Order: sequence, then structure tokens, then C-alpha cells
Amino acid sequence: MTRRSEENGRAEGSGLALGAVAFTVVAWASAFVAIRGLGDDFGPGPLTLGRLGVAVLVLGGTLAVRRNWVRPTRREWTLLLVYGVVWFGVYNVALNASEQRIDAGTAAMLVNIGPILIALLAGTLLNEGYPRWLLAGAGVAFAGAALIGVATAGRDDADLLGIVLGVAAAVAYAIGVVAQKPVLRRLPSLQVTWLGCVIAAVACLPYAPALAEEAARASAGALGGLFYLGLVPTALAFSTWGYALARMDAGRLGVTTYLVPPLAVVLAWVLLSEVPAPLALAGGVVCLAGVALSRRR
Repeated sequence: MTRRSEENGRAEGSGLALGAVAFTVVAWASAFVAIRGLGDDFGPGPLTLGRLGVAVLVLGGTLAVRRNWVRPTRREWTLLLVYGVVWFGVYNVALNASEQRIDAGTAAMLVNIGPILIALLAGTLLNEGYPRWLLAGAGVAFAGAALIGVATAGRDDADLLGIVLGVAAAVAYAIGVVAQKPVLRRLPSLQVTWLGCVIAAVACLPYAPALAEEAARASAGALGGLFYLGLVPTALAFSTWGYALARMDAGRLGVTTYLVPPLAVVLAWVLLSEVPAPLALAGGVVCLAGVALSRRR
């Protein structure tokens, strides 16, 4: 292989990874809006189990067609258990419960503590180091997320438990990413995502009776929203995230998720007719600037 063909291959791979990141960010932003819309129909636990069930079926069918299975080692199984239970399970239940107590802007701000924790944990546990532009971009992007949270905070509805749950979701998010990264060095991202969903679904089985009861009285629109959460932000977006994480540093990739809060604000504006405050728009611009800084070498 010539040097030029190697460079073209790397450029193509980088372009696909960035495309995967872009899809993931948009899909995860839409999840905040969908969760808000489904809060009156499903409890935090049943909502988590329902979207995981959809993801397990979709990803399982795709995995069966591809027949690309790599047997995990004992260490990889341990990391998969941590990744599945903590990220797919604890994170989703905590976020769903948090959004029932505080508004989406504040929840997005709290969850976006996660990328800073990812950068710190990855620098230590994954030996990625602490690039100055990464840390600078993370700080700027977090400031933007904080502006969005301040601008959209519904102070009358916020409570301490909701804030604690939001922070718990952020911590679970960071732990999940750091546990997932080493597994992706050898296992296919589709297999890793499916196993994470299966592990979390098993852990969430105690919510099955409540899910059956709530689904029976839910409207067609609510069931459609549940299916959307399982298909797009879970099955598809976590697969594209895994694809990108296998090809990028965890810390640098984590900072790109600071784009989620401004996109969530825009989607809520379009889909829920919630006009964002000027400060929220300014926060979105700051988030973009932080992500741009983090991409510098």
C-alpha cells in the first residue's frame, strides 16, 4: 500500500468517525425531548426497560444477519457488565427520574459534567494524558452548557433530589464510557452495544410488570415515542458512538457531546414550541466554541 493510499484511508476513516459522532449527538439530543414527552406515560424504570427491549431486538436481528461474533475474554466480560449496568441501566433510570423533577435544560447541564469526568478518567485509566486544548475546550464547553441550564432552569420545579439524580447520571455516563473503550479494541461495536443493552435489560427486569401496565394504557403516540427511543437514540446512536469511540480518544470524543444541550434546546423549540431564552442561544455558541477548541492538536 502506498503512502498516499494510506493517507486516503485514514482520511476516509476519520470522516466516517466524525459522521458517526454527528449522528450520535443529534440522536441523543432528541432523546431529551422524547423523554420529556413520555414522562407522563412511563415511569423512569419502565421507560428504560422499554427502550432497551426495542434496542435488544433491533440490534440482535442485525447481529444475527452479520454473524460477526467475537468471544469476549473474562476481563472483557467484567468491563461489559460494568458498562451495561452502569451506562445503559443506571444512567437511563437516573436521567429519566431527574427529568421528572427538573427541567431538561438543567438536566442537560448536569449530565454534561460527564465529559469532564471522562477526560479525567481517560487521562488516568486509559493513559490518554491531559492535552491542554482538550482541557481548555472541555472547560469552555461546560461553561456553555451551564449557560443553557441557567437560562432554561425552571426554578419552581427544581428540587434537590432531581439535581442529585442528574449528577448520578453524569457519573454513570463517565464510568460507562471508560469501561467501554478497552472492550472496543477487539470486539465489534455492534456486538458491544447489543451486549450492553442485554445486560441492562436483565438488570431492569423488575420493572417489567410496571412496563406492561403502563404500556397497556399508553396512547399510540406514547408507544411510538418509546419505540423511537429504543431504535434511534439507543440502538443506532450507541452503535455509531461505539464505532467512533473505537477510533478516537475517549476524552476528545466525550467533549463533542457538549453539542447535545444546544441541539436539545433547538429541537424543543421546533417540536415542543419552547422558545429558548437569548442566554440559552449564547450558551449554544459557547458550546460550539469549546468543541472546536478541543479538536485542536
